[in-house]
Amino acid sequence: MAKKKPQKSLDRWTKQKWRTASGKKSSETGEVYAPSATIKKLKSTPAGKKKLAAANKKKRAATKKGKQYSSHGLHKGKKR
Repeated sequence: MAKKKPQKSLDRWTKQKWRTASGKKSSETGEVYAPSATIKKLKSTPAGKKKLAAANKKKRAATKKGKQYSSHGLHKGKKR
């Protein structure tokens, strides 16, 4: 039986290497997790670096409030 769209999406998601921009644990740095390709792309431009810094700032603020998740907007608009 063929996989349904959500199952295919989950397969793609799990095959990606997720990490923080510094390579350290998010619990240590407060950074967002993202696929390596996304981080590499963001770090390659000044606008991307600014977007990544803003996402990390939102993530740290949410963590400080005791929240596990934050709406940092880094993954908005991605084709899924």
